[in-house]
Amino acid sequence: MRSLQRGAMRSVFWLLGLAALAVALALLVGRNPATLTLFWPPYRFDVSFNFVVFALMAAFVLLHLALRAIAVLRELPAQAQRWRGQQVERAVVGAVMDALSHQLSGRFVRAQSAAQHALDQLKSSAVTQWPRRDQLQLLAHLLLAESAQSLQNRERRDQHLQAALSPQLKKSAPEAYEGALLRAVRWAVEDRDVDAARNRLAELPQGAARRIQSLRLKLRIARLGGATAEALETARVLAKHRAFTPSVARSVVRGLALDALGQAHDLQQLQAVWHKLDGTERTMPELALAAAQRANQLAPAGGIAADSNDADRVAAAALVRVWLEPLWQGFASLDPVQQSQCVQALEPCLPQLDAAWLARVEQAQRQLPNNSFLQYLSGQACMQRQLWGKAAQLLGQASHSLQEPTLLRRTWCALAELALERGDEAAAQTAWKKAARIE
Repeated sequence: MRSLQRGAMRSVFWLLGLAALAVALALLVGRNPATLTLFWPPYRFDVSFNFVVFALMAAFVLLHLALRAIAVLRELPAQAQRWRGQQVERAVVGAVMDALSHQLSGRFVRAQSAAQHALDQLKSSAVTQWPRRDQLQLLAHLLLAESAQSLQNRERRDQHLQAALSPQLKKSAPEAYEGALLRAVRWAVEDRDVDAARNRLAELPQGAARRIQSLRLKLRIARLGGATAEALETARVLAKHRAFTPSVARSVVRGLALDALGQAHDLQQLQAVWHKLDGTERTMPELALAAAQRANQLAPAGGIAADSNDADRVAAAALVRVWLEPLWQGFASLDPVQQSQCVQALEPCLPQLDAAWLARVEQAQRQLPNNSFLQYLSGQACMQRQLWGKAAQLLGQASHSLQEPTLLRRTWCALAELALERGDEAAAQTAWKKAARIE
């Protein structure tokens, strides 16, 4: 509304100005007896003043038009050059767009032809200065390299990649240059060349190295190179930046943490890996169970139960108890597989269990009297304490409901030993046979 009012006021002022100009011309031209005398010895010219004014005005207009015409004529070569540059620019942009379209549709040979046509247009053009020329050149080289990578032509890929990563193009098109570096990192990962991928990733500016795409590539490089600690830290950063869905982030972090725990070569290294896990990761049942199982594997030869006085075995048992204590408090919420793993991880520590832990085991078995895993563990604990009657009762109950082959075989073996303790060789033979039949 205000713009319409302003336009109306502007029109009114223009009309008033034209009216004032018309009045001034009428007063000047209408009755003006003045004359202008020009002397050119021996001649004298008397000319009307109005005529002189109109002549000067006409001369000014003609001079202005002549100067404009000369300027237009002098500008023609530059205009022609600009027109040719625009034509080349349009042709190059069209070729790059065609190359991108063919690349996305999987027509890699056609994409190469279109990108090469764009480069040929740039080389044949006499116009070297027009907007986004270097950017289009870099994109054309990058599309050629991408198509060559898809066609497994690594020689041509590397040739155009080096052309795209030239210092001149880096200064004029920094964003496209960073994109070319990221593609180079990805191709190195696809070629499983860890060193080349790391070198290309190190060339990225600090800001670009913190982007999600760069972190994803860094994660792939770390996993490819076996750097589990680096991969785990990168996965945490990606999860913090919401690069994954919560379920995927949890799965990725859990898998990397499991790899890190599995790669520990001694108890000290295993404990160091565990301390590097954050609080959320330590509450994952899979990680606590994996750490406990790895500690049992890293115990000295003979197992934790072989010699309770051995310092390393005692230390391993202490670690297992600490890591499994949070899980034991929520034992009922674990699935059957995790319950079985928890019992198997805790079983080698039975000789080192103190009164508090034995009370926990007994209390859990009373709260879940029909749980076959707790029946088995309580029976083995009673057998360690030479409570033969109670051990036989619990293990006998477990033998009827256990489905896990390893635990069931150990149950029958324990029942066989208990039968020998009480001198029942027939029952012992039967138990040994049942243990041997379990696959």
